[in-house]
Amino acid sequence: MADELAAALRLAEAMVFAAAAPVLPRQLAQMLPEGVEVEAVIAALRDRYAGRGVELVEVAEGVQFRTAPDLAPMLRRVVQVPRRLPRAAMETLAIIAYHQPVTRAEIEEIRGAALSQATLDALLEAALIAPRGRRETPGRPTLWGTTPGFLEQFGLKDLRELPRREDLLVEPPAPQD
Repeated sequence: MADELAAALRLAEAMVFAAAAPVLPRQLAQMLPEGVEVEAVIAALRDRYAGRGVELVEVAEGVQFRTAPDLAPMLRRVVQVPRRLPRAAMETLAIIAYHQPVTRAEIEEIRGAALSQATLDALLEAALIAPRGRRETPGRPTLWGTTPGFLEQFGLKDLRELPRREDLLVEPPAPQD
């Protein structure tokens, strides 16, 4: 049994390393020998990499190797960081994340400003949003939602890890007498 677990651990390690996106537990289960528990393999792999230069982290409902958080600042000097999205795109992305599925008109109403096609295109190109069907109203507007790439980009296991909206609101300073 120890040999079987060791072989399963090697296979899981290779699969997670080779994958471009987080590996879902069900994907891993399909590759492992029968009788080997996926959760045990993930836990053993996480323990094996704890405190090393890369660590196994849960993201977008799967697992992925990521740079250890304490080393990331040093690597920013040599690793190309994805370009930042413009403010309008970040605002739009936040609205979609918190209100999904949401239409373009609803996004514009919440933002209080028109939404350019270029902003939607930038989010689509970055694979952060995707169409999620159509609203059953006149004109059948497209509904927008976030993608697994959104979760991956922001290091979230799922949308429940988003900060609460109340925690993001900045309270105005109290008037001084």
